[in-house]
Amino acid sequence: MEDDHLESDRNLVYLTDLGLIDYKAAWDRQQDIFDHSVAIKLARKTNPSLDPPKNRLFLCEHPHVYTLGKSGSEKNLLLQPNELFTRSIDFYRNNRGGDITYHGPGQIVGYPIIDLDQFSADIKVYMSSLEEIMIRTIAEYGIIGDRIEGATGVWLDVGQPNERKICAFGVKTSRWVTMHGWALNVNTDLSYFNYIVPCGIADKGVTSLQQELGKEINMEEVKGKILKHFEDVFETEIIKRNA
Repeated sequence: MEDDHLESDRNLVYLTDLGLIDYKAAWDRQQDIFDHSVAIKLARKTNPSLDPPKNRLFLCEHPHVYTLGKSGSEKNLLLQPNELFTRSIDFYRNNRGGDITYHGPGQIVGYPIIDLDQFSADIKVYMSSLEEIMIRTIAEYGIIGDRIEGATGVWLDVGQPNERKICAFGVKTSRWVTMHGWALNVNTDLSYFNYIVPCGIADKGVTSLQQELGKEINMEEVKGKILKHFEDVFETEIIKRNA
């Protein structure tokens, strides 16, 4: 169980960069904190004097893995189990929203485990806020991101034949506590998207910062920009932790 004895100020977000980590290990860590936060919120119903749960944010990269949301279809995974094995790609069905997506090296994955009652208890506002963070981040590289009605994510050239997604989102909430989050393609090997129907959308492509700019991008630089815009959009302060 994660230590919850952090400073008691509300609305702060505690950041841990997990580096390259197995998907299931990161999921288990999220789930532990998520369950603990939900339990705190339930306990506060009978004991309001308890401090609210602490807000956490994990950044990481994963080894090659496909994940399928609870409402997704396995038909959107185009590889057989033996093909996944020979390519050293893991596969997990998980409890987030959305369909199938890919995670891998060169992609910045973010997992906010935050209590929306401390910000805005509205899932649409939350998703829009996550999108806004990424739109502002890629704008610093001269890339114009946008939204598509009914298709969560950050997209380029919306309304054009070459619409393509640069950042995917999938979340779970309970008692207004969030888990799972985003995947921003920075230096991602986009060929791995050829083996799925990304997010179950067959008529749109995917892209990355590297693909758009024609050069490899410094991952730490991008993380810094994400964190800056996260603080601005959520009107919070991020406190870095080592574990």
